[in-house]
Amino acid sequence: MKRQDYITWDQYFMGIAMLSAQRSKDNHTQVGACIVDEHNKILSVGYNGMPIGCEDDDMPWEREGDALDTKYVYVCHAELNAILNYNGGALRGARLYVTLFPCNECAKAIIQKGIKEVIYISDKYANSVATIASKKMFDMAGVSYRQYEPEGKELVLGV
Repeated sequence: MKRQDYITWDQYFMGIAMLSAQRSKDNHTQVGACIVDEHNKILSVGYNGMPIGCEDDDMPWEREGDALDTKYVYVCHAELNAILNYNGGALRGARLYVTLFPCNECAKAIIQKGIKEVIYISDKYANSVATIASKKMFDMAGVSYRQYEPEGKELVLGV
């Protein structure tokens, strides 16, 4: 008889996204993403961080101040990093697991690459213009989205 207490695909892929988030150097918000094909194969992962070649220690991580002294104009979001990290063919029909609902800029990239479903943990910016725009574009483009519903085993990352 096979083991019955194994984790679901959603738990597995969200766990990968959660683990990826732990690579972020951001001292306020760590976001991770995992892109999966229709056969449940991991295509790519990403986390929010500075572009390659921009040293983390030399870049601003602040949330307030002059725009050029904050992280916002520099950081690549987890979803975009996962898309850019993918070296294969198309992402058409893929699913994206992400720890924070995508902003409007990431939503554009998700739509353009043909990702068809977004599964997320947190929607803490649900009332922001960026998130409202994301949902509007997803609805128009036929990208489904749903909040991750933990079930069964609790996922615990750590040592």
